[in-house]
Amino acid sequence: MIARLLHKPLTWIAVAVVAAGAAAGLAWFQPWKLVTDTEVDETLSAVAATTAPAASGPAGTPATGPGSAGSPAAARAPAGPTLVSRGDFVTHEHDTSGSARIVRTPDGRHRLELVGLDTSNGPDLRVWLTDQPVREGVAGWRVFDDGRRVELGRLKGNRGNQAYDIPAGTDLTALTSVSIWCKRFSVSFGAAPLRAAA
Repeated sequence: MIARLLHKPLTWIAVAVVAAGAAAGLAWFQPWKLVTDTEVDETLSAVAATTAPAASGPAGTPATGPGSAGSPAAARAPAGPTLVSRGDFVTHEHDTSGSARIVRTPDGRHRLELVGLDTSNGPDLRVWLTDQPVREGVAGWRVFDDGRRVELGRLKGNRGNQAYDIPAGTDLTALTSVSIWCKRFSVSFGAAPLRAAA
């Protein structure tokens, strides 16, 4: 009977349709990514969490000597990168840990740095800055495409340290969270709230 079926054109059409469907399903879901990792180890900024307070003279009056806060040298931008905001990742659809931080460089540019990220690999993962609050559990999985967002690019790796340039002119006061967003399935793997550095 099997030999008879193999001689019918309809059988080969059915086999071709099933094979094409299986190939399309594999390409869409990319299940092998759940058991493979991409590790990244980019150099991150050595940041100062806070800026130094202004120096003061006797009785709290501002100092004006060389190198003091009132001098032109002290009024310049910090010598190194400064921490603007940060937060720790919470798990959404996949276990996610590590932290996210926004750093301002001495020339005034901003970048997002993911520190010690550890999440699952997956198809079409993106890094988003968003205006949505970070909620734990299932309630937080699908909220990040509801409001304002800025995509910083594809996730470079599901593990390790990595940095993403933030476009000039981005209003960082309105963007209060980071999501590792699976664009293909519209779900967050994990997200971090961004709180202003003290």
